[in-house]
Amino acid sequence: MAKKESAGLLMYRWCNSALEVFLVHPGGPYWAKKDLGAWSIPKGECAEDEDRRDAAKREFQEETGFLPEGNFIALTPIKQPGGKLVHAWAFKGDCDAEAIVSNTFSIEWPPRSGKRQAFPEVDRAEWFTIDAAKKKILKGQVGFLEELERMLEHDLAAVQ
Repeated sequence: MAKKESAGLLMYRWCNSALEVFLVHPGGPYWAKKDLGAWSIPKGECAEDEDRRDAAKREFQEETGFLPEGNFIALTPIKQPGGKLVHAWAFKGDCDAEAIVSNTFSIEWPPRSGKRQAFPEVDRAEWFTIDAAKKKILKGQVGFLEELERMLEHDLAAVQ
């Protein structure tokens, strides 16, 4: 497996006849004031010998505190700017976005201060309509949303 690969899950639901997707906002000082184009599917790096779908499930649980369950549908991998290949699976599910519990990471903060500070990997999560999600998500991941829309086209027509 290539060194620069990550895997994640795109959870979706139907709410009042609208398709909604679950996105997370990265924690830490760099992302604190960023919103549009900063959100992501819950994802993370794959270990060299780890099954990608297992990695996606593990990362989802680590970043949200929720155990993903359901029928996982493979999406077309996307190469993000910078060269990282992201594998993703869509699944229908539901959770309380305000109840997420994320793991943490530690960095020197402020820079060159000699002090280490812990931050949540994900500082918040939210359900977005597909149109709102396309504005919120990292540009390199918009393709996952578009593929999900195409896959669910029949369902979209049925609820409208």
